[in-house]
Amino acid sequence: MSFDKSESDLWIGSRWIEDLIPQIEQYIAIPALSPAFDPDWATTGHIDAAVQFVHTWITSRPVAGMTVSIQELPGLTPLIVAEVEPFGNVSDSETTTILYGHLDKQPEMEGWRPDLGPWTPVRQGDRLYGRGGADDGYAAFASLTALEAVQRSGGSHGRCVILIEASEESGSPDLPAHIDALAERLGNVGLVVCLDSGCATYDTLWLTTSLRGLVDGTLDISIVTEGVHSGSASGVVPSTFRIARQLMDRIEDSSTGAVLIEAANVTIPSHRIQEARATATLLGDAPEAMPFVESAFPTVEDPVEALLATTWKPALSTIGVDGMPSIEAAGNVLRPRTALKLSLRIPPTANPTQVEQELREVLEKDPPYGASVVFSDSGGAGGWNAPDLAPWLRDALEAASTAQFGKSVQLFGEGGTIPFMGMLGEKFPRAQFVITGVLGPESNAHGPNEFLDVRYAERLTACLAQVLDSASHATF
Repeated sequence: MSFDKSESDLWIGSRWIEDLIPQIEQYIAIPALSPAFDPDWATTGHIDAAVQFVHTWITSRPVAGMTVSIQELPGLTPLIVAEVEPFGNVSDSETTTILYGHLDKQPEMEGWRPDLGPWTPVRQGDRLYGRGGADDGYAAFASLTALEAVQRSGGSHGRCVILIEASEESGSPDLPAHIDALAERLGNVGLVVCLDSGCATYDTLWLTTSLRGLVDGTLDISIVTEGVHSGSASGVVPSTFRIARQLMDRIEDSSTGAVLIEAANVTIPSHRIQEARATATLLGDAPEAMPFVESAFPTVEDPVEALLATTWKPALSTIGVDGMPSIEAAGNVLRPRTALKLSLRIPPTANPTQVEQELREVLEKDPPYGASVVFSDSGGAGGWNAPDLAPWLRDALEAASTAQFGKSVQLFGEGGTIPFMGMLGEKFPRAQFVITGVLGPESNAHGPNEFLDVRYAERLTACLAQVLDSASHATF
């Protein structure tokens, strides 16, 4: 028998309506915050609830040759592991395909529409709203459904291992130990599929070719041991906020946003620049519409430069503040302390360890007015730059995109970070990668009103089934 694409498409469509959407709705309702946002996750129990929920669904599916387990290591979040033996006519039964996703979530965030909420799934047309549906709860359901579709439709697939982790939104700190513990079972990895990325439009298949890295930490500034009446102290005691401004000027040009840390700037490969030009031509003036307030405009308006700014250039964000009372509670007090949580996105090929070291040195050296300045709780995750596509994989992706969307597959870089990709790239340098996802325009992962485009997810699942069948006949 050979893979019947039409039968696969019909079955996948019915599964999304009858099973996957209801399952993802139940998953959305679980407030499974990542460990960085719920340090007591083991006691809270939401991570375990999400793991058990997804594990139960996976074990309920009639996939031939599948064994499912939950790998638990002391002090770490659990990992769901589903191993599926080769099926059908396979040219290489020894090479492993990894299908990756995660089920931990970002915090609630403010600004949800009155009729929506982070833990309340709401279906409106093709949009399924709620935290984690698109980032990345659907991945486990889509990955296994694609494998099941191949088996039901007369196709073939090689040895596959589905990995669903629970610490990705914290930078995947638990994953290296899990991967080391799985080394023998993973074997020779020839293909990695990750559904945790995005798409620039919803009308074709998009393949992610690069991901930025991330370095974050807390800049903590103290000048006096307690708050002092501002009428007595101001003018003599420098404000910690003014000191913070001076220190921030060391690492970022406030007028342009240019990051001044040398290790965070790299030479952009010429083929990635060409790729950005092609994507900008396809998308037009705006790669993705941002919810600017009236009269506001972006830092970079040229479409090509905008794409490169979000994929191959560093960018600094201040994502949290301590030491400042709310406006309602603010008294006339010169505050003793200001602490800023800094998040620095770095280019795919920048070294996060070097960036973190330089950032700390620049911020802590010669503190203004002798203030106490500490850059702490810092960490980094490397970016990822995809290897060239093997001819068989390029052909498979092109065929899948054409079949599902009537358009060619498109390549583009992403501004986010998936630490797992860099880790696997180092461990399996000969592996091929299919990094894609449903995070398209307005989907707003990490923010309010996050949604999963159900129709796009369905088509993406069908594309994955077709690629898995093609991979079974490939020579790695």
